[in-house]
Amino acid sequence: MERAMNEFASYLRNDKHSSENTVLSYIRDLKGFSRFMQDCGVSDVVKVNYTNIMSYVYELQNQKKAGATVSRNIASIRAFYSYLIKQGEVVENPALNLELPKVEKKMPGVLALDKVERLLDQPQSTEPKGIRDKAMLELLYATGIRVSELISLKVSDVNLNLEYIRCATERKSRIIPIGSQAKAALKKYMEKGRSALILTEDEQMLFVNCNGKSMTRQGFWKIIKCYAKKAGINEDINPHMLRHSFAAHLIENGADLKSVQEMLGHSDISTTQIYIKLTNQKLKNVYAKAHPRA
Repeated sequence: MERAMNEFASYLRNDKHSSENTVLSYIRDLKGFSRFMQDCGVSDVVKVNYTNIMSYVYELQNQKKAGATVSRNIASIRAFYSYLIKQGEVVENPALNLELPKVEKKMPGVLALDKVERLLDQPQSTEPKGIRDKAMLELLYATGIRVSELISLKVSDVNLNLEYIRCATERKSRIIPIGSQAKAALKKYMEKGRSALILTEDEQMLFVNCNGKSMTRQGFWKIIKCYAKKAGINEDINPHMLRHSFAAHLIENGADLKSVQEMLGHSDISTTQIYIKLTNQKLKNVYAKAHPRA
């Protein structure tokens, strides 16, 4: 099964042009499934059947895995066998008729505006690291881009004169405006901070770590956790929370859903609609607390 998984990973990278995070997610799920199958005495992908996969699903549920986790595992196994069918290694998909468990959509975590401002005020913009951190935080909140998109930005993706960044992937790209504060922080970083951090003048990546190498997701995660602690923010903050806050605050202040969808890069507007529900819930809470006859 390991050989087939390695070939599947190559197919995802080279043919489907999936992101590295997507590939790793698929393989992580499949490795867990493979270990379970081996414990059951099944090591050949051809011999796996519907009952085997159902047993694995029951095992995940017994481990109290979340519905979303179980659904993702089923989707990974289903995609794996769809690939094997294309390769002619199996004739049918044993996961095809598996019913996905119902997943309750969690409301995204959003920071109140005052907490966002406290967080963005934490970096000390008197030395290169602080100037960089300030630019990254301001840009993340100003544009709502994903952390993976933030750390993948190149210098050529920034247009300070026209006040926008270009967020590009292998499949598509989008232009996102930046506000005055994000522009100022980014301008200061590109003029005063970045040159002290990069190792060579021909470095293309916009943000680098203190060793002059490309910033990683884990590195930025530590940065935002550190500043959240300094700001006295008690929520279990994560980088994606600034993306959620960006969207929720825009809609709360009257931005139309289609524009927010385009800036976030959502392919389906239903994904963006959850922020309307979030705003409506906030209004209900305000009403319940403030109205004398609520």
